[in-house]
Amino acid sequence: MPEPTSPRAVFERLNRGIAEGRWNDLADLYAEDAVVRQPFAPPASGAPQILEGRETIRARFAGAARMGLRFGVRNVIVHETTDPEVIVAEFDYDIPAGDDVLTAANVQVLRVRDGLIIETRDYHDHLTIARATGGLSALLAALDGETA
Repeated sequence: MPEPTSPRAVFERLNRGIAEGRWNDLADLYAEDAVVRQPFAPPASGAPQILEGRETIRARFAGAARMGLRFGVRNVIVHETTDPEVIVAEFDYDIPAGDDVLTAANVQVLRVRDGLIIETRDYHDHLTIARATGGLSALLAALDGETA
């Protein structure tokens, strides 16, 4: 039986893959010419504000795989819209950080066509993610250098 292809079902597969650390499989959920926009990604963070194309997205996920990132996903709320291709999802990532677990809030707007993600707008808490992954000091130093 084929997998459901609704925007909600595709989002659920994406989050399940993230939670299970299946980074190398996630790009297959995206269309060949998909676009991921991350408007709140600080330029100094290394996270691009725009990713274009499945292979670019695959490379980004491969970086997460190399880092061994593990994100728990919880508090998921999916809002249907009047556009049948679009959902808005709110959720939290729980990210192990030494002896702590940090929580990063997220909002994602997904457009899914023919069972593939064609566009997203990702509003992630990049500062908490940087703190959890050990990159906060470098990010703050880079940001301080940008404003100096």
